[in-house]
Amino acid sequence: MDSAAATFTFRPIGVVHSPYTATHEIPKGLGAEHREEGTIEIFPEYEAGLQDVEGFSHLYVLWVFDRAGTLPQTWVGTPPADDRPHGVFATRSPRRPNPLALTVVELLWREGRVLHVRGVDMLDGTPVLDLKPYLSSVAAEKLRRGWLAEAEARQGART
Repeated sequence: MDSAAATFTFRPIGVVHSPYTATHEIPKGLGAEHREEGTIEIFPEYEAGLQDVEGFSHLYVLWVFDRAGTLPQTWVGTPPADDRPHGVFATRSPRRPNPLALTVVELLWREGRVLHVRGVDMLDGTPVLDLKPYLSSVAAEKLRRGWLAEAEARQGART
């Protein structure tokens, strides 16, 4: 298949309810922690898909940067966590070729088709495309944080 001609259509399975109504309210940059609680409301037609989800402590949430704005002129930019430019695929920038986002949230409890979660970094009303149980076979000591670790080290050296 010619990848340039491939198109995809996605339908949201639910919506996020969070305390954030504007992007500037969401913590960003070095040391940013996402501890806010919110809910993910799954649409009624997908409620059966939540069977057994409460057995998992954390979930991947695939969602849409539906308010990201216009696309940049270049795919290189300077993120809030660093003073050096990086490629879009090495950042969590909302301005991407496809406005997809991925967040790991802690599942606190399920109430019917509503999931109560901690760790939201989405705006209120954000469309959710998919949920998956968080599973990782990568040992913590094997994870690398790339340029972010370098930026944190530079920041620590300045303080």
